[in-house]
Amino acid sequence: QLQLVESGGGLVQLGGSLRLSCKASGSSLDYYAIGWFRQASGKERERVSCIKSTGDWTSYSDSVKGRFTISRDRAENTVNLQMNSLKPEDTGVYYCAAVNWVCSDYADEFMYWGQGIQVTVSS
Repeated sequence: QLQLVESGGGLVQLGGSLRLSCKASGSSLDYYAIGWFRQASGKERERVSCIKSTGDWTSYSDSVKGRFTISRDRAENTVNLQMNSLKPEDTGVYYCAAVNWVCSDYADEFMYWGQGIQVTVSS
């Protein structure tokens, strides 16, 4: 059973950077596309980025494009999300999730989820 654990969240000032990591255990991430989602208080969950199992395809929401970068570290069985130029509207709980092979537009198709980690950007 694949298990995912997020790390790297915290409090950062406007314009700062954080790197989130999604560490897998129980299975190799090579078989899974990994998505990063976030949910702000009172708002719907949003997929901010996704990377295909092969690592050769990535996607970003318009709200983070040009500021966030998703990548795989196969040696560490980890997917990272580098977040730069952070804004207060990036605040929320960030989750990583796994789906077989290719990214899906539907959160319900992601079978495995981490517990989530808080990111807070102060102005």
